[in-house]
Amino acid sequence: MTLEEALTSVWRQVLVENANLVQLADRSYPVRRTARLRLRQVDFELDGEALRGIEQNPALRSRWAQLAASGAKVMQFTAGGRYVANVVDGNVTIYDGGRNPNRTPRAGSPQNPR
Repeated sequence: MTLEEALTSVWRQVLVENANLVQLADRSYPVRRTARLRLRQVDFELDGEALRGIEQNPALRSRWAQLAASGAKVMQFTAGGRYVANVVDGNVTIYDGGRNPNRTPRAGSPQNPR
């Protein structure tokens, strides 16, 4: 299962199907609610990496929050405390944090000092 497939599956089960348990490969992961805002979240593993899916808070000011406020189903995903991806209405966006191996480094950057 690819990262995109796993994220879409988790998003669908939590936000579309309102599942209390997420099935991923041969494992089940409980869906919990955050204490203060009652947003849905699920901790799961993919290829040995711990990930967390969190329902987007529509009250924030980000473009993702604006989409959620307008009715889109938005879930953010974190790994190691950093945002790594999101899924909006089934469409996956992976955040590469500037580490895309296909991207040409900017001039003056440590990877391209000229």
